[in-house]
Amino acid sequence: MARISGIDLPKTKRAEIGLTYIFGIGRSSAHKILDAAGINYGRKIGELNDDEVARIRSIITSDFKVEGALRSENQMNVKRLMDINCYRGLRHRKGLPVRGQRTRTNARTRKGKRKTVAGKKKVAAKK
Repeated sequence: MARISGIDLPKTKRAEIGLTYIFGIGRSSAHKILDAAGINYGRKIGELNDDEVARIRSIITSDFKVEGALRSENQMNVKRLMDINCYRGLRHRKGLPVRGQRTRTNARTRKGKRKTVAGKKKVAAKK
């Protein structure tokens, strides 16, 4: 099993798919990495020899920000928005959708489980 950036890549997957198990690497990045390493996309991760895995590992460490470094950068970006009190930062702080989606209905993923609010009592009609 190939271990790159602290992630065990699945042996039975094709190289282009297996690399996407690393946070920060998608299909297009995987294609760039494999092209630079001179490896066919269709080769299984289990078929790669140590030299090829080492080439992939060196390309990823030199050219890409992945896993912990990328996660911490994302967290710092959100924290920066919250610190400068911009609109997006306020939305993050309140746990509401950030990118202009509607919140009257939907938005359950960001808002969480429904909190029932009691409705107004109807006043009896006067005669």
